[in-house]
Amino acid sequence: MPIESTDSVPADLPGHGRTVCVTGAGGFIASWLVKRLLQKGYTVRGTVRNPVDPKNDHLRAFDGAADRLVLLRADLMEPESLAAAFVGCEGIFHAASPVTDDPEKMIKPAIRGTNYVLTAAADLGIKRVVFTSTIGTVYMNPYRDAEKPVDDTCWSDLEYCKKTENWYCYAKTVAEQDAFASARQRGIELIVVNPVLVLGPLLQPTVNASAEHVLKYLTGSAKTYVNAAQAYVHVKDVAEAHVRVYEAPAARGRYICAEGTTLHRGELCRVLAKLFPEYPVPTRCKDEVNPPVKGYKFTNQRLKDLGMEFVPVLQSIYETVKSLQEKGMLPVLPEHHHDEDDVVVQDNDIALLVRS
Repeated sequence: MPIESTDSVPADLPGHGRTVCVTGAGGFIASWLVKRLLQKGYTVRGTVRNPVDPKNDHLRAFDGAADRLVLLRADLMEPESLAAAFVGCEGIFHAASPVTDDPEKMIKPAIRGTNYVLTAAADLGIKRVVFTSTIGTVYMNPYRDAEKPVDDTCWSDLEYCKKTENWYCYAKTVAEQDAFASARQRGIELIVVNPVLVLGPLLQPTVNASAEHVLKYLTGSAKTYVNAAQAYVHVKDVAEAHVRVYEAPAARGRYICAEGTTLHRGELCRVLAKLFPEYPVPTRCKDEVNPPVKGYKFTNQRLKDLGMEFVPVLQSIYETVKSLQEKGMLPVLPEHHHDEDDVVVQDNDIALLVRS
């Protein structure tokens, strides 16, 4: 039975009278997804490890949460707990996943857990599942043409992932491929969102892996930057992408979720140093021998076709740091004069412009 809503949800909101489940509801992306679903009028059943843990209090503070959010204990490795959480739902957002390269902690929960989610959904007659995957299932392939944009038809090479011990990408790739096979067998409409590295404000009280990606360059813990390039996307855009693909009746398959700009780690550090010059941002590359690595080109056209517009990468970086400061995860140092608008992207290169 759907949860009865006691607050006044306007009947014209897409989620009016509709119940969905979000697995791993307390995570970085999932928290924003829960917030967005509540804004759109949905009733949300969110799975967490421990519903009474104070680290989930931010979810209960969202507008509409008092009447339309229920937090339930569930574990990816306990199929019966997932089935209980999915009762009364018309759709599932599977966002729960460990983020680690420890094979013991990564492989079984990612692969088997995703299979349990799809099985529980199918057994309950739930037809639509949105799965939060990663760009790591798409581009980890040394044999592809680096000049050709990466799109939804590209897959990471499993042997290469194993050889490089990238167990996160390996497990998510296998999980995603298995999910498509299971969805075909069980008649589930599976839609996969493949975000690049996700930045933006944190709602949850702990530092997540992608925020740490920026944080380490501000705290002095990283003395150099690696010779690597990365594409980024704002967490609000990732949440919005999940909702858009869910609500688009014809949406199927994979949707790369990227703002479109790829930054070398040195460019990221130069941006951080310009925006926040009070921090000890590294200025030297760990690899002083090889030329700077060029990042892959990504296409986000499938999401643009659904009306998506993406927050500029520099705004994402700026908001990430401000959020880390506001949450006390990064000490606020005496500010130097700067303006985030002084940093602009031109033709995919970073141009640092200092106004006089």
